[in-house]
Amino acid sequence: QVQLVESGGGLVQAGGSLRLSCAASGRFFSTYGMAWFRQAPGKEREFVLGITGSGGVSDYGDSVQGRFTISRDNAKNTVYLQMNSLKPDDTAVYYCAAGPYSGSTSNPTSYSYWGQGTQVTVSS
Repeated sequence: QVQLVESGGGLVQAGGSLRLSCAASGRFFSTYGMAWFRQAPGKEREFVLGITGSGGVSDYGDSVQGRFTISRDNAKNTVYLQMNSLKPDDTAVYYCAAGPYSGSTSNPTSYSYWGQGTQVTVSS
């Protein structure tokens, strides 16, 4: 069983930056593909970025390319989402997802483990 805990959300002005962290429990973290998704009120869950177990960034959501980056530290069982040049449209609850496969995909049904989410609010 894998547990994921997100942190780092908060309120930021447009143009600002935040770094989200997703800490994972479990022995097999380094074998899991990981991803960040987000969900704004009244909208469907949206893929943001994915990263493979070995650290290859496999996918970008169209709305964040060039502004957000994903990375992982397998020694710390943690995945990060660096968000720069934030816009009000980035306001959402951000979720971390994991495994069980080593690749990553934008399809949320491919992930077995989910965190509880962290709120990001960008003011104009």
